[in-house]
Amino acid sequence: MNAGSDEDTHRAIERVARESYGRLLARLASHTRDVASAEDVLGDALVAALTTWPRDGVPRNPEGWLITTARHFFIDRARHELVARAHDALLSAGLSTPNDEAMASEFPDERLELLFVCTHPAIDPAMHTPLMLQTVLGLDAARIAQAFLVSPATMGQRLVRVKTKIRAAGIPFEVPNVSELPGRLDAVLEAIYAAFGIGWSATAGIDERGRGLAEEAIWLARVLLDLMPDEPEALGLLSLMLHCEARGPARRGPGERYIPLSEQDPRRWSLGTIEEAERHLARASTFGRTGRFQLEAAIQSVHSGRAHGQETDWPAIAVFYERLARLSPTMRTLTGRAAAVAEAASHTAGLAALDTIPHESVSTYQPYWAVRAHLLQRLGRSGDAADAFDRAIGLTEDPAVRAFLLDKRPD
Repeated sequence: MNAGSDEDTHRAIERVARESYGRLLARLASHTRDVASAEDVLGDALVAALTTWPRDGVPRNPEGWLITTARHFFIDRARHELVARAHDALLSAGLSTPNDEAMASEFPDERLELLFVCTHPAIDPAMHTPLMLQTVLGLDAARIAQAFLVSPATMGQRLVRVKTKIRAAGIPFEVPNVSELPGRLDAVLEAIYAAFGIGWSATAGIDERGRGLAEEAIWLARVLLDLMPDEPEALGLLSLMLHCEARGPARRGPGERYIPLSEQDPRRWSLGTIEEAERHLARASTFGRTGRFQLEAAIQSVHSGRAHGQETDWPAIAVFYERLARLSPTMRTLTGRAAAVAEAASHTAGLAALDTIPHESVSTYQPYWAVRAHLLQRLGRSGDAADAFDRAIGLTEDPAVRAFLLDKRPD
């Protein structure tokens, strides 16, 4: 171990917790076979690191230290239960390396395995994605809350409730059989995409953790495709994320200036990444089962046509959004559909499409107000546009995006 200042040591602990939490939890849960217990002992190990590392120095292998320490905590907990229950089988079952048919699965990555575990049918389906984001990817309630358009306090309460239910009901760490995977796939796809969306958000453009999260989501999508190569929606999700990732270098200009998609220089896009995305989307189409992620990938594919000198085919994008809205009428989809209609038909038609979205649903949804401000400005309604810009600006956390909107706002 190398001793350092308390401040450096605490930064090292925070970095390991931020970057490795999901991997560590997945490894522990695969041995304890109890997600809640794994989360508890990992928390104890992190607390122990706060005491031990400032005194002894940061270990050369921080993750290994945390795993070993957490397992010791689990042994202690199991031993105490053994004494209380006089049940010798508990310790051996809790610490043995799983070798039964369910655990000896073909999962190529422990984090992916844990994602499927979190989709247990006894867990509220509405909480599958938030639980996976926190448990597997280590996101805090505040960041998860942003993705679900609720307050951090509300999301925190929901996560506590679902974990309490898991513990009280004795829901086990149970890897599904291969035959059960298709029924749980949608929830896993949603969680991977949510992680990518959080990492890809405007705020993530200046957040190293955000960039790492987007890369981790793409990695998980690749691993998932290795496990389930003939699932068209898994192909669609990877295609969607790669199309977005290809444009990463063009999203920021000098001084971290924000550049929207319509103003990006396609020469800065990665042609190799776009070509890979197109291959996955083309293969997905051969299965004849079109789903949400394939449609979203198709929309991004049309946008990527600019990399080959093509004009953006807005009528095609509008058609894809219309189909997507029937399958998945999320706030993001409905706002995107309105923007596409504005480009394909007229700004008046786009604004009318926005007006069909319930007002109470959009009060805190920044993209809605940004699109509305743009359309009102194009229609010459400067006063209304300024009000919409103010709403969008007030809901924007990324300073670069805020500066962009302030520059567009009519005086």
